[in-house]
Amino acid sequence: MRRVTQEPERALPEDLTSAITRAGYYPALVCDVVESALAGDEVVSHLVHQETTFDHETVRRHVTVLVVTSRRLVIAHADDHAEPGAQATATATTETVPLDAVRGVMVTHVVTEPEGFVQNSPSRDITLTLGWGAVSRLDLLPAQCGDPDCTADHGFEGTVSADDISLRISAAADGEAAVERALSFARHLSRSIGGAVRA
Repeated sequence: MRRVTQEPERALPEDLTSAITRAGYYPALVCDVVESALAGDEVVSHLVHQETTFDHETVRRHVTVLVVTSRRLVIAHADDHAEPGAQATATATTETVPLDAVRGVMVTHVVTEPEGFVQNSPSRDITLTLGWGAVSRLDLLPAQCGDPDCTADHGFEGTVSADDISLRISAAADGEAAVERALSFARHLSRSIGGAVRA
């Protein structure tokens, strides 16, 4: 009987481990699920984004880890998942997407006082949106015609957009370094899929 030898798991790089630890949301759990999802692949680029939301009287924490390897995009989410008064519970989910399945990398820049904007200024907010076709959103509106007195039913018109994940990074809230890290990750992922970042 032929014996199958398993390659040893590769440990997370120190800078990724440090970024997960800095995010402060159950770092041992997050490191464990990311390492498991990587399955020994070497990390080429990564982005860690921590977010806190308020739901009525409950504070919910959330961390997203994006990792690019030579072949795949690995996405990990970890969330609080407990009702008030219940025992603390977290859920951690990973998804692995082949790089050739990533359809788009979109970066939206929000700049206040654009008339005074200086090129390469770090003072901005960005929204990083990645799409690979797992989730599509359909926005429908009643179709209109050019006649303001027309009362006919023209059906609907709309747009289909794929935004499987969307992260907002703010220089004011997260720091200028966080914005630069997100832009650097977006540039790297965009090059990896052979496209250009759409601004």
